[in-house]
Amino acid sequence: MLSSSIRRALPRLTTPIRTFAQGPAAGGTISDDLLAKLGSLSTQALVDGLWVMGWPSAQIDGARPLHPSHKCCGRAVTLNFVPARPDIAQDKPAGGESPEYEAFEKCGPKEVLVMSSVGPWESVGGDIKFLRLKQREVGGLVTDGSVRDTDEIINYGFPCFSYSTTARQGPAAMQPWECNGVISVSGVTVRPGDAIIGDQDGVVVVPAKVAEKVYSIAHGREVIEEIVKEELTKNPGPPGKFYPFMSGKIKVDSPLGQLLASKGITPENSNQFEGSADW
Repeated sequence: MLSSSIRRALPRLTTPIRTFAQGPAAGGTISDDLLAKLGSLSTQALVDGLWVMGWPSAQIDGARPLHPSHKCCGRAVTLNFVPARPDIAQDKPAGGESPEYEAFEKCGPKEVLVMSSVGPWESVGGDIKFLRLKQREVGGLVTDGSVRDTDEIINYGFPCFSYSTTARQGPAAMQPWECNGVISVSGVTVRPGDAIIGDQDGVVVVPAKVAEKVYSIAHGREVIEEIVKEELTKNPGPPGKFYPFMSGKIKVDSPLGQLLASKGITPENSNQFEGSADW
C-alpha cells in the first residue's frame, strides 16, 4: 500500500480513464438488406472498395475455403484464443459457460463465427464442438487457425474457412478466452458486427461503420468492369485502354468515360467520376 506522503505527492486524475466501446452496436449495425447486397459482390470488389477509401487491407489471408462450394456472408461474432497456461485453464468458465460456447449461441444463419487462433496449425475445434454450429445453422466459420475432422465438418454443410486442417488437439496449445471482443485475424482487425464475406478467393472484413459506402463504391466498380469486359469481348484489344481505373477519378473525356457515357453512366448518376466521389 502507498504511504500517505506518496499519495499526496501523486497528481490527481482530473479526467476519467477512457475505454473503447465493444460489441456489435459500437461499430454500427448492418441491416439484413445491406448484408444481402454485400454478399452479392465478389471479395475482390469489396477489397477494391476499401482500397479506394484508403482503409487498411481487409483480406484475411490465412483463411481458405475448406471446400470449393463454400461461400459465406454474415455479421461477425468473434472469439479470441490465448496461449495455454495452467491458471488460464483454471480461470476460464467451465463446460457450457466457456467463451466459445457463449459465442456459438450468438450465431445463426446471418452470423459468421470468427476465431482468432494463436497459430496457423493449432486446432480451433472439430466435429463434436462444431455439431452445435450445425444445429445453430451458422452462416459460416472463419479462422486463421486449423480445424479437425475435416470430412465431418464438410458434411455438416456450413461454410468453413481456415488456414488448414490438422489432427492436433487444441486445448494443449490454447484456450478460448473472450467472446465478442475486437480481435486480430491474420493481422486484420475484426470487430463484432462487421460484415464477413468469403468466397474462393478468400475472406474479406467490411467494417460495419462504413459498410454502406463500401457497397456503393464496390457495386459501381463491378458495373464498370462488366461494361469493360463486354467491350473487350466485342472489340478485342489491350485492357489498358480502359483498365485499371480509380473510382472517383474517372475523367469524363477519357476512353473509359466515353464508353460509360454510351451506356448511360455519367457523373450525374455515378460516384465513380472525377469530382463526384462521396467518400
